[in-house]
Amino acid sequence: MTVPEERERWSPPTAPLPEPRPPAEDRAAWFSYTTANDQIVWSTALSAMLGRIPAQGEVTRHTLARYVHRDDLAAALGAITEAWTSRATVRATVRLMRHDGGWFDVDCRLEPMMSPDGTVRGIRGTVRDVTDRERARREDDRLTRRGETVQSSLVEPDPGTGLLTRARFADEIDRALRRSAGALLVLRVQAEEAGETARPERNAELLHRTARHLEDLIGPEQLLGRVGTNELAVLLAASSWPAARKQANTLVEALRGKPGTLVWGGLVRFRTDAEAGSHDLLIDAEQAWRQSREVDCPITLVAHPVPARDRQGSYRNRVADALGTDRFTLYSQPILELQTNRVTRHELLLRVLDEADGPQSPIHVLDTAERLDAVFDIDLWVVERAMKLAAEQPGMGLQINLSGRSVGDPRLTAEVERLLSQYAVNPEQLTFEITETALIGNLSEARRFADRIRDLGCSLALDDFGSGYASFRYLRLFPIDLVKIDGEYVVDLVDNPQDQVLVRALVQVCQAYGIHTVAEFVQDEATLRMLRELGVDYVQGYLIGRPSPVVPGRLRAD
Repeated sequence: MTVPEERERWSPPTAPLPEPRPPAEDRAAWFSYTTANDQIVWSTALSAMLGRIPAQGEVTRHTLARYVHRDDLAAALGAITEAWTSRATVRATVRLMRHDGGWFDVDCRLEPMMSPDGTVRGIRGTVRDVTDRERARREDDRLTRRGETVQSSLVEPDPGTGLLTRARFADEIDRALRRSAGALLVLRVQAEEAGETARPERNAELLHRTARHLEDLIGPEQLLGRVGTNELAVLLAASSWPAARKQANTLVEALRGKPGTLVWGGLVRFRTDAEAGSHDLLIDAEQAWRQSREVDCPITLVAHPVPARDRQGSYRNRVADALGTDRFTLYSQPILELQTNRVTRHELLLRVLDEADGPQSPIHVLDTAERLDAVFDIDLWVVERAMKLAAEQPGMGLQINLSGRSVGDPRLTAEVERLLSQYAVNPEQLTFEITETALIGNLSEARRFADRIRDLGCSLALDDFGSGYASFRYLRLFPIDLVKIDGEYVVDLVDNPQDQVLVRALVQVCQAYGIHTVAEFVQDEATLRMLRELGVDYVQGYLIGRPSPVVPGRLRAD
């Protein structure tokens, strides 16, 4: 279970949200343009569609640029020119902009208006709302593109560093465990700028350089892998404990000597007769580097891995106790669809009830639970309550966060199918989110889960898009329907040209892959307007609504 951090800066909205408008009645909507007075006239029905009556200064041909979607303006002008020059009726389908900022699709029939002398004196257009048809067509096109852009098999090398992925590296650990004793070193590497942690792209560049540096430092019999967002691992197979300690210290010192680089290490010893497997060793080594960071020392040594039974049993008991005593609760945050200006879905967020301070972010609880394979029960608790909520409010879409571990757990698919049947939920209401930086334990099983839930009619979303190393790779690995652009690139969007370029590029990539986009952390009208221009489909943030406790059957729908 992953939960977005609340990093938004709240300020009171300067203007109310645009009011959603019902579709205009199916009656005649038309406009006409004549050259005699350079004037456009349109019907009351068209005014209702557009959401306003034109002011006196707006009734010239320049009004076209205001009410036609900018991406369709060239097509509209071309159709008018063709009707004018050919003196024949021309048909075109374009998007028109409502006064509240939303848009709708219309079929437009353009007819030349002839003068007695045979010259064209104007154009008359008849407009028919075809939004439902065009939405269905775009959805068919999107699903086709999705099918064409999701690769059929998994790629083994990590795309950011070229090293072994976590899953493949774990396979090599298991192989080494069957042959001889050795040690596992996990290194946390991140960039530092002026005493603060750098942005993700800077860390990605540093991780790539560090991987190349480590390749020069280790021997040919030793393996490198990328096991986390900013984590590299070295498998010291068939190495004695003194030799492993010496080499680990040498590697950490070499990396820490680089200016602007923060490095912490965790070294775990393993034997062939130990209970710990590859997954357990990775968890212990990751916990060790965290201890190094907490006490500000270069490396922490773990000579004897913690027995799996003790490691997992005690924490699972804590999770069971928390679930049994209602120490978890759900909040929801509304998501606005920009085309209709309606709240059409909510994201469900887990909160931990603290006895003194009330609801708190569960990020620390979930991080530990995920790493100790104790998160499945938490995720299942959330999924079941989401099913109940969907059954109570059938018109509302719900987005459910899942941990990478649970997505890779074969039990999850069966539970989702069982709960869909038990609560008679329309699967189209449900979107399952995985965080882009989440640690997916079994990519093959995760892909089977993704394919199965889409067969059932549910959707799959990728959270925090752009925040980690696997963003674009995941678009090919999984049949993603929706991505949530990381709020770090949205908070200062209006004043940050670089973020504007990035968001525009992410939207264009998603459109090419047939994927919808959601922008997080939208706090003001200026950001909302810019996201409309960039082509984002949905927005979420304090301007739309703050997270609030879930009240059964009462999620806000407007």
